[in-house]
Amino acid sequence: MGQVVVLHVDHLKANYGPVEVLHGVNLHVNKGEIVSLLGANGAGKTTLLHCISGLHDGKQGGIYFNGVNLMGVPAEKMVGMGMAHVPERRQVFSTLSVEDNLWLGASHRLPKTGKKIIREEIEEIYQRFPILKERSAQLGGTLSGGQQQMLAIARALLAKPQLLLLDEPSLGLAPLIVKEILNMVQEIRNEWGTSILLVEQNAHSALKISDRAYVLHNGEIQMHGLAEDLARDARIQSAYLGKAVTHG
Repeated sequence: MGQVVVLHVDHLKANYGPVEVLHGVNLHVNKGEIVSLLGANGAGKTTLLHCISGLHDGKQGGIYFNGVNLMGVPAEKMVGMGMAHVPERRQVFSTLSVEDNLWLGASHRLPKTGKKIIREEIEEIYQRFPILKERSAQLGGTLSGGQQQMLAIARALLAKPQLLLLDEPSLGLAPLIVKEILNMVQEIRNEWGTSILLVEQNAHSALKISDRAYVLHNGEIQMHGLAEDLARDARIQSAYLGKAVTHG
C-alpha cells in the first residue's frame, strides 16, 4: 500500500508585486513524515510556508491538503482544516499569560470539545513541557527565547493539527536549546503521528531528524531526497554543513 500524501505543492509560483520569488515549486509531505526545507536566507522558504498556510495571496499553481485545493482559502480557515503554522520568531501573545496562550491554541475547538477536555489536554502539554507549567501564570513576552519557542509549538499542538509547519524553530537559540527543540519535534511526530514540514537553516540538525528533505535555492527546488542521502551529498556538505569538498 502506498503512502498517504498529506500535502502536495504542485508547480507553485509566488510573487511580491511584479517580482516572482517562487518559480514552479513541487514538493510533498506524506502522513507521519518530517520533511525539511533547506536553503540560504532569501531562498523563498518562508514565502513557501506563507503560501501553504494562506498568508500570501500572490501565488499560482496548486496546494493540496488531504486532497483539497487550498488556493484561495483564507489563513483563518486552515487551523480548522487541520493545519497549524508556527511562524518565524515565534510570535506568542506577549501580554497574555502562558496558559492563556495555550487556551487560544485550542479556541477553535472549544465549542465542540468543551472546556473539560481542553483542560485535560493542557495538562498533557504541561507534562511534555514542564517549564510551561512552572511559568503558566507568567506573561508570554517575559519568557526566554527557548521557552517562547516551546510555547509557540505547544499552542499549535493544542489545535490538534494533522500537519505542522515550523519556520526556523532554532532561530536565535543556544545550541543546547536547539537540540532540545528539535528532539521535541521528532517526539511530536513519533508519539502524535503529526506530519511536519520544517524550515531550518541548521541543516545538520534538521537532516538528522528528518525522513526527507528539499533544498530551495533562488525560489527553485534544486535537490530533494532521503535526508540521510542528502546529508552525505558533497554539495550539501559544502553549502550547508560547513565541510570542505575534496576533488579527486
